[in-house]
Amino acid sequence: MTDQDREVTGGVDTHGETHHAAVVDRIGRHLADREFPATGAGYRQLLAWLRSHGKVAAVGVEGTGAYGAELARVLREAGLTVVEVDRPDRKTRRMKGKSDPIDAYAAATAVVSGRASGIPKTRDGIVEAIRSLRVPRRSAVKARTQAINQARQLLITAPETLRAQLRGLSAAELAQACARLRPGGKLAEPLHAAKAALRRLGRRILALTEEIEELDTELKALTKQAAPELLALNGVGPDVAGQLLASAGDNPDRLRSEAAFAHLCGVAPIPASSGRRDRHRLNRGGDRAANHALHTIVLSRMRWDERTRAYVQRRTGDGLVKKDIMRCLKRYVVREVYRALMQALARQRAQVTHRTRNQLTDAA
Repeated sequence: MTDQDREVTGGVDTHGETHHAAVVDRIGRHLADREFPATGAGYRQLLAWLRSHGKVAAVGVEGTGAYGAELARVLREAGLTVVEVDRPDRKTRRMKGKSDPIDAYAAATAVVSGRASGIPKTRDGIVEAIRSLRVPRRSAVKARTQAINQARQLLITAPETLRAQLRGLSAAELAQACARLRPGGKLAEPLHAAKAALRRLGRRILALTEEIEELDTELKALTKQAAPELLALNGVGPDVAGQLLASAGDNPDRLRSEAAFAHLCGVAPIPASSGRRDRHRLNRGGDRAANHALHTIVLSRMRWDERTRAYVQRRTGDGLVKKDIMRCLKRYVVREVYRALMQALARQRAQVTHRTRNQLTDAA
C-alpha cells in the first residue's frame, strides 16, 4: 500500500501562536508529528502536511471553541471531518506525561478509538454573530452594575448634605443626578471629592446604559432573524434566546437528540435514590449560562403562566420542594426549546437551498 492509499487520522494540540499536529494510522501507530504557526499560511501548510501522509479520515482538534476555531473552519472547508477532542484527564497526564507531541497524538488516538466523536460548532453563521455581540453586552452590564454599587457605597460615607440630595433614588435616577453634580475646586474636602467621584460614576453608568441599549437593539434584530420560533415561546426574550442560540451553535443538529440538548444545558435528571426513597437531583454540569437562561424562563412562567402555576400547585401537593419542581419544569422547557431550534435550523437550510438554486438558475 502506498502512502497515498493509506488511511490516516490527524490530531492537533492548539495554542495561541502555534499548533502541533500528529498523524496516526488506522490502528493507532504513530507516524509523524510537526509544529505549525497559527496563521493562515500555517493552516494551509498543516493541511498539506496531513494529506501528504495518506487519505485523511478525520482530524481531532483540541479547543475548537478557542485557539482551534479558525483551524477547524479551514479543515472543514477543505472537506475534512473535524472532531472535537477534550484534553486528557489528570490521570492520563500523570501516567503518560505532558508535551505538545503527546497531546497531539492523544487527540488523534482518541478519534481512532472512538472515544472522541463530538461535532464542533461551525462558528460561521448568524449565531456566531450573536455570540460575539453578547460578549461586550455582558461586560457592559457587569461594569454598569459595579458602577451603581460603587455609587451607592460612596453615598453611605458621604456628607449628609449630599446624601439628602440623592437619597431614595432609583438606579437610573441616581445616575442622572450624579452626572449633574458640580464639584467645587477644592478636592481636598470630602464633600467636593465625593461629588467629583459620583459625577464620574454617573456619567459612566449613563454611557454604559446607552451602549447596552444599542447592543440590545442589534441583538433583538439578529435573534428574530435567526430563530423567531424561539422568541414565540412563552417567557423567552431576546437575551434568553440569544444565550440559548449561542449554546446550541449554528449547527444544533450536532446534538443527537433532545436528551443530548438537555445534558448540554445541565437539566438532565440525575438519579439520587437510596433505600426506599426514589428521587432525582439537580444536574450541576453542562453549560451554566444556558441553564440560567432556562431558569429565567421557568421563573417567568411560574409567575405569569396559568398552566405552569397549576403544575406547581399540583406538584407541591405531591410533596415536592420548589427546587425539584423547577428541575422538572426546566426539563419540560428544554423540550420546547429544542423543537424550536430544530424548526429554525430547517427553515435556515430551506432558505440557503432556495438561494443556491436561484444563483444556479441565474448562472445558467
